[in-house]
Amino acid sequence: MAPSSLIWECVKNNSSFIRKSTNMRVMSSEAGNLCGLNSYKFSGLASSKVLDISGKKSGAKESIMMTTSHKKASRHARPGSILLSTGVKKSSKKGLAQISKALEGGFYRRDLMEVARAKYVKVKTSFKKKKLVFKSRRASK
Repeated sequence: MAPSSLIWECVKNNSSFIRKSTNMRVMSSEAGNLCGLNSYKFSGLASSKVLDISGKKSGAKESIMMTTSHKKASRHARPGSILLSTGVKKSSKKGLAQISKALEGGFYRRDLMEVARAKYVKVKTSFKKKKLVFKSRRASK
């Protein structure tokens, strides 16, 4: 496999995942990109250790998924089986502990710990539905 710095130099300006807009930073929609920014630190294509936290909806059920790269080096030669998706608990205490254990306990991308925690909280709050409040016309008089 080619070094990640070489892959980044090839991919940073020419990729089908790049999203450019006026007066905005260059964004990227690749799988495994934690912040969606087109940078070497967050890249899911160039990095050998990928990290992403996202929401997944199947029917009425909503779940939070943590995507990491496979630990076996032989899987990196097969593009379809590089990424592993793991479910994360929705309970704030348990979910944040699960992310901490995966990143700090396994020495896996500890530099992205705070960003991963913030993204977990944002994904979790995006699942909350706004309660509808019905106002009676008679009560407003």
